[in-house]
Amino acid sequence: MVQAPKATTVDDGQFAATRWTIVRAAGDSQIASNHAGAALSELCHIYWRPLYLYLRREGFGLEDAQDLTQGFFAELIRDRSYRRADRQKGRFRSFLLGALKHFVANSRESAQRQKRGGGLIRELFDDRIVSELEAQVQSTQQWSASTLFDREWAAALLHQTLDRLAQECALAGKSPLFEELRAHLAGTNDEGVAYDEISRRLQRSAVTLRSDMGRLRTRYRALLREEVRGTVTELAEVDDELRYLCQVIAQS
Repeated sequence: MVQAPKATTVDDGQFAATRWTIVRAAGDSQIASNHAGAALSELCHIYWRPLYLYLRREGFGLEDAQDLTQGFFAELIRDRSYRRADRQKGRFRSFLLGALKHFVANSRESAQRQKRGGGLIRELFDDRIVSELEAQVQSTQQWSASTLFDREWAAALLHQTLDRLAQECALAGKSPLFEELRAHLAGTNDEGVAYDEISRRLQRSAVTLRSDMGRLRTRYRALLREEVRGTVTELAEVDDELRYLCQVIAQS
């Protein structure tokens, strides 16, 4: 089970650019359009799955959900409607879902179900990914669309956290170590960690591996806090958001 990382005393100014600051910067009329597009395209690649699963649970067919997901991000980037986003009104998670609902309502009203994605994320809809997502849709039929969205949102944050930690380990020449321990980083104890087997594979003592695990878990939790911090308005909201997302992830 994923545990919410404990609060830290990290100053707000030490966090990397948040999702909100990316959106606000992209909405600046002075910023280069290609830079804005690149920034929001990155957000698309991070968060398209929660939105797609939300649409599928709302009853849209597989192709319609794909087209609407692509169309939503394409319009967000093309029309810069995110400039109207008020960071003070809530969390980025709520903003993005609300914007999707508005987009879908407008699409229904105009009866335009066009393929407007422009190839933005079509490459992500390969057979393997679609199969994985459809399995989720089938196995979580008892969940509402909003719950499914929130669960996949939490999964996206965890994925981003692991990606960042993997990059740090790669730069430090510790990719083999990270790959051996990554499945256990979200835990709080060593139950199920085969230190002796890993020790033989890496030619590293079990005692050292336990120390490695402690350091990686500490860094993992710090990065997860940063990821969550990037999606809320105030530093004080991080713990509440972490607790909520951990509860959602823990649902079965």
